[in-house]
Amino acid sequence: MKADRLLSILLLLQTRGRVPAHELAERLEVSVRTIYRDVEALSASGVPVYAERGRHGGIELLAGFRTDVTGLTADESRALFILAAQGAHAALGLDAALGSALRKVMAALPAPYRPAAEVTSRRILVDATRWKGGPQRVVDLDVLQDAVFADRRLRLRYRHSGEREPRTYTVDPYGLVSKAGVWYLVADRRTEPRLFRADRVRSATVLDDPVRRRPGVELADVWEALRRQVEERPGGLDVTVRVRRDRLDMFLRLNGAQIVRLPDTDGEGEWVTVWLSYGVAGEARQLLPFADHVEVLAPPQVRAELAAAAASVTALYQRAGDADS
Repeated sequence: MKADRLLSILLLLQTRGRVPAHELAERLEVSVRTIYRDVEALSASGVPVYAERGRHGGIELLAGFRTDVTGLTADESRALFILAAQGAHAALGLDAALGSALRKVMAALPAPYRPAAEVTSRRILVDATRWKGGPQRVVDLDVLQDAVFADRRLRLRYRHSGEREPRTYTVDPYGLVSKAGVWYLVADRRTEPRLFRADRVRSATVLDDPVRRRPGVELADVWEALRRQVEERPGGLDVTVRVRRDRLDMFLRLNGAQIVRLPDTDGEGEWVTVWLSYGVAGEARQLLPFADHVEVLAPPQVRAELAAAAASVTALYQRAGDADS
């Protein structure tokens, strides 16, 4: 677009000083004649820009002229460069656009702020993916984005966790959310808020019908309500365990969502007591990978659940061993 190109020319001249017309043409992928027409348009709009012909000529702004296109402070400019996290922009197909935007911001910054912004981009890296998350299914967000930005309803073929066959839903999308490297579609189904993992969407079709969102409700509102449902879901079953001290850090990291009270880690003993909460006794099976490094102290039904699970695993491998012999 011409307006975007005019702004780019203004920012480049403000940053670089005199720039040859052919260099501007190469940078902006237009002809030299187009650059001269753009310069005339800038001049007509009141920007003091002029062109000098010849071997050492070029296009230049009048000495001392500056325009603060962004109005950014030093801290605001640094915040933008930290915001440029890897992953999310690539998933949305916006990597190239992000790079272009940051170059424009850098060019528009007052000169004293540029070094700090540049250092920030080289010294701070945000990686939203989790450690050892395993291979992730490739997620195609194109159709979901189309529906979100076009304000259209979506028909989804969606496979729930633990189910083999997908179900079909017609939903009213509010938007997309990236949480710890996982993309979610936030939408209403029959006026009820729902959360759909993008990597479980088997197919999606944008419908001609306009979206039917609840009046006055925004994406942030729906996400907050859904997030609280997940994070504040009542446990219902209090479980007390003891953990070997040399496994405590890993245990806390992997079971943080179930911990209801932080343990006292100042002692010297081999074991540390930890208090957790689960919805049902079967959920406590996630403690089994810690083997004898974690012992359930209470309640009795959880101890029985883990003992039965361990016995079942032992029997399975014993049968396999008998079959091989």
